[in-house]
Amino acid sequence: MCGDLFSVDINRLAEKVLFTWSGGKDSAMAFYELKKSNGYEITGLLTTITEDYDRISMHGVRRALLEKQADFLRIPLEKVFISKRSSNEEYESRMRAVLEKYREAGVTSVAFGDIFLEELRRYREDNLANLGMKGIFPIWKKDSVKLAHAFIDQGFRAVITCVDSQVLNKNFVGREFDMKFLYDLPPAVDPCGENGEFHSFVYDGPIFEKRVAYTKGDIVLRDNRFYYCDIL
Repeated sequence: MCGDLFSVDINRLAEKVLFTWSGGKDSAMAFYELKKSNGYEITGLLTTITEDYDRISMHGVRRALLEKQADFLRIPLEKVFISKRSSNEEYESRMRAVLEKYREAGVTSVAFGDIFLEELRRYREDNLANLGMKGIFPIWKKDSVKLAHAFIDQGFRAVITCVDSQVLNKNFVGREFDMKFLYDLPPAVDPCGENGEFHSFVYDGPIFEKRVAYTKGDIVLRDNRFYYCDIL
């Protein structure tokens, strides 16, 4: 009886966090690190979708596969739809509306998978501060090489969905993110693609209830720059 009276639900004490989820490996690693802490309760996954294509912005992954990821993470998915030529004003307006809703529900922080882009972090933190919220960066300033190797060693699996043709050729898109992929990267390319060199889709790993099944589709060039591999 006394045990029941004085027991504590740890989730009631944990800080409520909205997690920005791109579906890629950096998001997965940041999510993994955040979940290892008992101090946070992830209340939702926040993903930006380009409404014209019905795909994750920049990553080019179909919404149906994103929804499978969320199902297997057992976290509610919050989708923010933007147009393919979205301005900063449009993006910020739509994002603000969602964040205000979560803030009113008691969410105080938003987590990101950024690693070392200082300007991007300041942009995120400034926008959150305007709403009375703060940012959390679980893998900030971690070594990119070590992060990439840890991702593979811990049992995560991902496929490359997009590459910037200015730094990588077409042969890199559609490949598995594995040790061979890392070995083949040009020296100037960050092994986590932090500078936008490539994007990925995580389909398996210790954070998922089960593997997300997929097949590879066509490879296309968009905006005369980015190669995308369709994931079905």
